[in-house]
Amino acid sequence: TCPSVGSAMARHAGPRLPLIVKNLIPTLSSVFDSQRITTTAFFAELLSSNVVNDLILLETMLDNMTGRQKDSCLLVRMLALRGLGNMASGSPEKVRKHGAKLLASMVNGMDDKDDPNNLIALEAMSSLSKLLDHVEERDIQSMLLHIAIRIRPFFDSEQPELRQSSIVLFGNLTKFSQVNCEVFFEQILNGLVPLLLHLQDPKPEVVKACKFALRMCGPSMGCEGLCDMFLNHLREDRSLHYGEFMNNVCKHLMQSYPEMLNRLVLTNLFYFKSTWVDIRAAAPMFIGFLVLHVDEDHCHQVDLDQLISGE
Repeated sequence: TCPSVGSAMARHAGPRLPLIVKNLIPTLSSVFDSQRITTTAFFAELLSSNVVNDLILLETMLDNMTGRQKDSCLLVRMLALRGLGNMASGSPEKVRKHGAKLLASMVNGMDDKDDPNNLIALEAMSSLSKLLDHVEERDIQSMLLHIAIRIRPFFDSEQPELRQSSIVLFGNLTKFSQVNCEVFFEQILNGLVPLLLHLQDPKPEVVKACKFALRMCGPSMGCEGLCDMFLNHLREDRSLHYGEFMNNVCKHLMQSYPEMLNRLVLTNLFYFKSTWVDIRAAAPMFIGFLVLHVDEDHCHQVDLDQLISGE
């Protein structure tokens, strides 16, 4: 009920909020988890409203939310990140001012060592996606590579929410790839095979995320044909003929990056053991189209014994 109470008080109890917040702050240090959870959830919801900015409460609440990142309770740490992410809707103009601090909090959340079910990582990724529209490019640049590498394993998580959130975040990160184009291009190449294979993901929300991420990656790939294919064929409202699409994608890949053949093949081999049957089927098809379209000069890259054994 805290979120609904928070939003109701933001709407109707504005003048009383400074005193309420002041009286609640000590409970953030309570020995009782339930009190810290309740107050953090309440503050997190308040941060989605601009009223905290109008009442000059933002800096106080920001400091208290970042201070909860070391809390012993996982749920408190998760709710604190949610509150910081809510600033994107409540006080977007202040996100720019505090961008470095907010980004550091999200990266710390993704690196949380006591997060067995990745709930904090999930909150950090979804909050970071919300904040990216409002941060200064210089603040994200120093963290761009670390974030891209950190989220990559989540593309294949058994939890669909983690797959979706990490892939959407990866797509959003490409907005900042122009400055460190060569460095981030390597991350796009690392993510290309899983993004294309997860277009066959059993969860529609993950497929939608992959379409978005590939559309975002297209302009950074240096191949106009591939970029056009991603923009035209991966629209949300358009159904996809996967085999035909992959045939054309592989044609462009082998025309533009024939030296990538072995790397693309090896990455696909990993998915021969995927738990998802449609992705297991897509991986050998992907390899088949790559080999079909590569020039003879580059065929030597492929280890046939490895390919035949599927390992």
